[in-house]
Amino acid sequence: MKEIHHALVLNMHQPPGNLDALLDSNEWEAKEILFAYDRMPRVLWDYQDIARVHLSLSGTLLETLSNPGFQDRVYGSVDCGKLLWHLQNERLFEVIGTGYYHPVLALIPEADWDEQIARWQGIARHLLWRNPFNGFWPPEMGFDMRMIPHLKRAGYRYVLVDSEYVDPVGSMHWQELRYRPHIAEYGGEQIVIIVRDRDLSDAQLAGMDYGWFYHELHERTKWCDFPPLVTTATDGDNGRWFRNLSEKANFWTYFYRQAMDEIRAGHSTMRPTFITDYLDRFGAHGQVTVRRGAWNTDDHHGWDFHQWQGSWVQRDTMVRVHDLSREFHKVTQAAGQAHDPSPDLERVLREAHWRLLRAETSCNFYWGEAWVHKTHADLDSVAWHLGEAKALLGEHWMAVAATLNSPVAEEPVTGAETAVETAETAAAEPQSEPPIATPDAAVPEQPY
Repeated sequence: MKEIHHALVLNMHQPPGNLDALLDSNEWEAKEILFAYDRMPRVLWDYQDIARVHLSLSGTLLETLSNPGFQDRVYGSVDCGKLLWHLQNERLFEVIGTGYYHPVLALIPEADWDEQIARWQGIARHLLWRNPFNGFWPPEMGFDMRMIPHLKRAGYRYVLVDSEYVDPVGSMHWQELRYRPHIAEYGGEQIVIIVRDRDLSDAQLAGMDYGWFYHELHERTKWCDFPPLVTTATDGDNGRWFRNLSEKANFWTYFYRQAMDEIRAGHSTMRPTFITDYLDRFGAHGQVTVRRGAWNTDDHHGWDFHQWQGSWVQRDTMVRVHDLSREFHKVTQAAGQAHDPSPDLERVLREAHWRLLRAETSCNFYWGEAWVHKTHADLDSVAWHLGEAKALLGEHWMAVAATLNSPVAEEPVTGAETAVETAETAAAEPQSEPPIATPDAAVPEQPY
């Protein structure tokens, strides 16, 4: 029987301050999340010859795990320093890039994409001691073809997208479209598209039996006349399946360990693989286009980003993100033209910048109207620091501003426009209450 190559992709993310807040309000849940991280390399140690896992680790999660104060706080439960060291194991893990603050890139201003990408690369290189990063995980799998030139400039070879949005340019069978890497082009740049199987990924997140999964692999790929690459991608730290401490009810100890044992015993044609290794051996074939959309959530399909912009409050908040982003880049351009060496000016612009990027965190929008106040709090600080910057520029700001006929970033404000366009249909759907007790409490067991 032919080999079936399997790419396992896991997204690990916690919003800024979330684990610290959980330690205060629900200590056991925080420990379950930390144990989910720590369990992974420990289970995989015995399978370094065959196990292969792709990890997307958000910048805010890496920031938390590397914080000395946080490390001291959880030391009796998990040694975060050793955990980060274990994740450097390139035999087991292919770390793929993402956005630092886990924003839905397709919704936020394009002028902020490069900095979200670059900041993540900075912290990942520092903590995980590797470079380059070949693959890219769009947070919430929110993809837009306009991202391709940005990803290429950042050095990425491939990007993961959801199977629901991939369309062939020419003739292509269903199994070829889903189980083979392809090429997509935008703005004169090309990138490899890796297609996530939505159905099998849903099963991976919910909990599945190895026998069922192995049968599905064969049934779905039996007509492939090429080496199939089946990609399953989900969160790796949300839900009982990944957090459960019982060996009979956990992804790693129940499903993955059995899968590795069957391969080692010669009873399985599934071959865990790194996507980079597959591309080196078999390449990418066929051209595709990818429609704009995100992955599915518990409540929504993902094609209209309804989870993140389903209410007027969510959409109005995103419009404010776009407005202040344009203002920030305008002030930054004015400061550059002024050639002002003032350390105070540099400081206030730096403060405004990181708060603008943090305001774009996807979790602030995921929970309907419950967490948007976090975005507004950061945007209030952005506005204040921009006011300080304008005051420091003084008359020069007025002169330079008058010459700027448009914002520095002239990108189409797709996120804000889509928010307005979908207003009537979104308003018709009731918004579910997120399972939180207070505005600052962490939301358990849900994909961010």
